[in-house]
Amino acid sequence: MSLNRSEKEAVVEEVTALAAKAQTLVMAEYRGIKVADMIKLRNEARAKGVSLSVLKNTLARRAVNDSAFAVVADQMTGPLIYGFSVDAVAAAKVVADFAKTNDKLVIRGGAFAGKALDVAGVKQLANIPSKDVLLAQLCGLLMSPMSRTAVVLGQVAAKKGEAAAA
Repeated sequence: MSLNRSEKEAVVEEVTALAAKAQTLVMAEYRGIKVADMIKLRNEARAKGVSLSVLKNTLARRAVNDSAFAVVADQMTGPLIYGFSVDAVAAAKVVADFAKTNDKLVIRGGAFAGKALDVAGVKQLANIPSKDVLLAQLCGLLMSPMSRTAVVLGQVAAKKGEAAAA
């Protein structure tokens, strides 16, 4: 069933708002995926803050026309699912992880920071650890010198205590 003009305008406005907030766009071809698998993909995406949409390509092109994602407008052909995420790696991670277990989902490309990404670029983006993991690693790096210094100072104090007791 086709959309009337006002419904199309509403879809374009909604996707434009998504694109304005998002850092990453990932596009994947979904031809042949079962409904149950698509529901599973959408649930995973929703849990990770990714907005997945199946859109008419002309409406998607119109929505991203004045955004950083305009660089991939020429790739918007065929049956595509569009994943927008505010987190830089979330959309790529969700789509790439699902594509590993379901060969019917074919990553077509994406965009990040105003640059078009090919399939390899999307997969590289998906391999970057999440923000929480990166913050935990940073905290570990910052605490490591302090904890090592505390251990050394403790050992020096213990040796001085042993020398004083002898």
